[in-house]
Amino acid sequence: MTRIPTKQEVLNWISANPTLTSKRDIAKAFGIKGADRIDLKRLLKELEAEGHLEKRKRSYRDPDRLPPVSVLQVKAPNADGDLFARPLEWHGEGVEPIVLIVSRASDPALGEGDRILARLTVVHEEDHNYEARLIRRIGTNPRKIVGIFRKGAEGGRIVPIDKAGQTEWLVHDGSVLGAKDGELVEAEQAGPKNRMGLPRARVVERLGDPSAPKAVSLIAIHQHGIPDDFPNKVIEEADKAKPVGLKGREDLRDLPLLTIDPSDARDHDDACYAHADDDPKNPEGHVIWVAIADVAAYVQPGSALDREARKRGNSSYFPDRVVPMLPDRLSGDLCSLHEGVPRACIAVRIQIDATGNKIGHRFVRGLMRSAASLNYAEVQEAIDGNTNDRTGPLLQPVIEPLYAAYAALKKARAVRQPLELDLPERKIVLSDKGEVESVAFRERLDAHRLIEEFMILANVAAAETLIAKRRPLLFRVHEEPAPEKLESLRETAQAAGLNLAKGQVLQTRHLNDLLNAAAGTEDAELINLTTLRSMAQAYYNPENFGHFGLALRNYAHFTSPIRRYADLVVHRALISAHGWGKDGQTEDEIDRLEETATHISDTERRSMMAERDTTDRYLAAYLSERVGNEFTGRISGIARFGAFVKMDETGADGLVPVRSLGREFFHFDREAGTLMGSDTGLLISIGQRVTVRLTEATPVTGGLELELLSIEDKAVLRGGGSKGRSTRRKAVSAKRKKDKIKRKVERKRRQR
Repeated sequence: MTRIPTKQEVLNWISANPTLTSKRDIAKAFGIKGADRIDLKRLLKELEAEGHLEKRKRSYRDPDRLPPVSVLQVKAPNADGDLFARPLEWHGEGVEPIVLIVSRASDPALGEGDRILARLTVVHEEDHNYEARLIRRIGTNPRKIVGIFRKGAEGGRIVPIDKAGQTEWLVHDGSVLGAKDGELVEAEQAGPKNRMGLPRARVVERLGDPSAPKAVSLIAIHQHGIPDDFPNKVIEEADKAKPVGLKGREDLRDLPLLTIDPSDARDHDDACYAHADDDPKNPEGHVIWVAIADVAAYVQPGSALDREARKRGNSSYFPDRVVPMLPDRLSGDLCSLHEGVPRACIAVRIQIDATGNKIGHRFVRGLMRSAASLNYAEVQEAIDGNTNDRTGPLLQPVIEPLYAAYAALKKARAVRQPLELDLPERKIVLSDKGEVESVAFRERLDAHRLIEEFMILANVAAAETLIAKRRPLLFRVHEEPAPEKLESLRETAQAAGLNLAKGQVLQTRHLNDLLNAAAGTEDAELINLTTLRSMAQAYYNPENFGHFGLALRNYAHFTSPIRRYADLVVHRALISAHGWGKDGQTEDEIDRLEETATHISDTERRSMMAERDTTDRYLAAYLSERVGNEFTGRISGIARFGAFVKMDETGADGLVPVRSLGREFFHFDREAGTLMGSDTGLLISIGQRVTVRLTEATPVTGGLELELLSIEDKAVLRGGGSKGRSTRRKAVSAKRKKDKIKRKVERKRRQR
């Protein structure tokens, strides 16, 4: 048993090492491992209860000493012009320490009352105990702006490219960084916001011509702060990596594993193979192999590669480029399961019965060799009877058994009933110059569904294995919809003459019944879209709350470690659980699981927003040549300032501003999701079929502005005339009041 330090020894360590005060730092300092960490935890809690230590997030510190990074409030300058600050995190019993701010030439000017985050150094001077170096001013820095630079007489201005960014920023002559008029720049706020006049900024990076080909995704990358350059140390580590051999691995090179991906795939991180099960106890059953790139063999915990991958959280995909989580040496080479090349993998052998239910599985760490790298279209063509030189020899021995196993999995899926939304995905096709050639909807093939089912099955197997072996992991969590969102969906369904079951525990099959009832009707798209909007957003968590959308109790991401850090976490957990090597989970990783889950959930959302903004900008560029044309669509959202329309042809979303509807006042009913004209009584609500005219398309922001021409084939009348206005307003007001009372009565009835 490891000797547990005394309380005084712990206090001495924390006093001497103020930057190494987390529980894991203290455990490492005293060589405490395993179960002995429980005793250390108890000792730290006792010190905290006795007032000797204060817990601050995940670290402990001496309450009579300021933390090395602290929040300070700036005081007024003294007679000598020196700037001192009051520590806002002082909890000691003695005299409050005095902190001198040591400014650098590049620091912004600080004034009395400013709150700052600063790095502190202990000093022993007559008039102060600490010296502080500014990290950032809290609440104002860093504020990033991406926009178009417009040169002026004494510097210039920045016009934001964000649709929501209406305020221009003033740039003084010494802060333009050589930017040229019309150039895309990244800037940050300089100094506090002014009550009067434009806020000030300084250019920190010049991004080039905003209208240049393929600049669209670059705008989103910088706007959302996605790291797109790898530090030199990360590249050096990746370049030193060498292919992994067979030692300590199961030889899977004779299995005809296939990678099946989009035709433009940049990496191949999963491969699969299936055959009929020869076990007499499993008649008409199947064996499915899913092999995943062994990224953990190349990305060691705590390495520069690992830190950068965790920082990025995931790869980000744009129509013209990928911002990868890992350098190309790994993502496009050593970790990519290229055809005919030996590659390290973690594979799972899964047995399913004739009805698609999993009856057993086992994981192996192996070495595989892909028999072929195929795309979805050619695999589908092959199973439909149109083989080519690549798929012909593989049809009977490999492709047909894959589809046979998939047919069994479809039976299990039909019983489980995951959520079956029908919302086509847009595909933007670019020319070699980076210009939009066409906007279409991606075709959904059985080949896509086959791979999805195999990956879901492998993810379930990973979660179940780690639960059984009691290893910490990150689950993919998708909670059931919030009651208020369900009620909104129920009201939308009722308005369309449909019904969503109530008074029972909601299951995905109830939602599928609604979607099936709407299928083939004019309201199908509306019901699918409203159902999607009622769903909670999926996220990562060390605790298992299940996956509502997939109707699964245990689910973890395992199949894409090249592009998702969550999958790498699961791979390392599997390595530790099976004792496959020293590159599995570390105690540090386990301690930080909750923090990692929050961080990568955030980076995932960041990428989704950047990808969506890029799509909007490409669509605006594509439609900019069709300003004045008419389009059909459907009202997809209502806000106080206008209505959003999703256009049928491209799936693009445009705004019908309230100001374009005439001079009358429009009443916004958030609960009902409607806009109603005070003069005309014009009612605009989600789901209505409309015809609109495109009046403005702004590629640099992705904004589309529309004019509403008709609703449900009836021409829109614009208010604003004086004749009969008073009478109409009274009628509209009475109708709004009547509708509000009706909704209240209906809610009370439903609550009984």
